[in-house]
Amino acid sequence: MKHNAEVQESRRDGLKWAVVVTLVVLAVVGNTYFADQALLYRVLGVVVLCAGAAAIALTTAKGRDLAELAKSAKKEIQRVVWPTRPETVQTTAIVLVAVLVVGLMLWLIDTLLSWAMSGVIG
Repeated sequence: MKHNAEVQESRRDGLKWAVVVTLVVLAVVGNTYFADQALLYRVLGVVVLCAGAAAIALTTAKGRDLAELAKSAKKEIQRVVWPTRPETVQTTAIVLVAVLVVGLMLWLIDTLLSWAMSGVIG
């Protein structure tokens, strides 16, 4: 019985994805077709059609999985221990000094190789 319900749900999901694709294509084609209209109206039309497409997509199994992933990601971000301002400033300073040192070393190597090649070539 459960397998039959899953098959029916997957058929509905296929139909829903077809509607989503149709709405997105309609938004793109409509935006092009109404190019002579005011930008505000075209943007509103695209936003409304894409919002409708997103709402329909979120009712599918993959859409629900995506919503669950977004909720989990939000919870995970709240658990992150962010660095303090002094730690951020110190790390940034270290990176800048390292970039400067490597840049100077590469410039020196390039200058020496250029000098050597000009000596060889004449």
